[in-house]
Amino acid sequence: MFIVGLTGGIATGKSTVAEIFREHGIPVIDADVIARKVVEPGRKAWHKIKKEFGEGVFDKNGHLNREALGEIIFENVEMRKKLNEITHPEIKKEMYWSVVKCFFKGHPFIVMDLPLLFESGSMIEYIYKIIVVTCEEDLQLQRLMDRNSMPESRAKKRISAQMPLESKCEKAHFVVENSGTVEDTREQVLRILSILRTYRVHWKIRAIAGICCTGILSLLIWLGTKYWFSSQPAITRR
Repeated sequence: MFIVGLTGGIATGKSTVAEIFREHGIPVIDADVIARKVVEPGRKAWHKIKKEFGEGVFDKNGHLNREALGEIIFENVEMRKKLNEITHPEIKKEMYWSVVKCFFKGHPFIVMDLPLLFESGSMIEYIYKIIVVTCEEDLQLQRLMDRNSMPESRAKKRISAQMPLESKCEKAHFVVENSGTVEDTREQVLRILSILRTYRVHWKIRAIAGICCTGILSLLIWLGTKYWFSSQPAITRR
């Protein structure tokens, strides 16, 4: 099984692309969904955020107020770095387990929805192919303002906090231009999907994994057999 990274800018339409993959039976591991999971009340990251950022970033029920936290980290690079240091290890741990589950279910490849793939750089070494979703700058700004009921000045700050779309596109294997209709986007994604399905690298990975598992199993059997014989009473040879 190989991993396809799905990324882009905020409000460029990654969720639309991810949903098209899901519709065609491709598992999508969403980093944003996992990021919400790891900061649920009582979790390890939740306690660390509370200690570092204080009560002001939580609502009266103890749940993380992402908007309040967002206002802090998008204005302060150091605070954003501290938040990433708290959450990224926990997010990666959850994502690794999700990947293992998909591997044993026999999927030839999966898609990881990673909004900050290039900014964090922590998952790139595991990604076989990268898809970047982009759109026109004015459209991206308008989508973000409409989606989050956000004033233009704040929306521009959110966008500028990420790597420019042009730079992301230069690093991509595939680019989805999401400035048109949903059908236009769907056609682009299906073309990419048809290409991904031709790759056979997952068989090589499964073969390597199979050899490793066989080796480990053989070692365990050998050690178990050796221990069993050593624990038996000595038999005097005649």
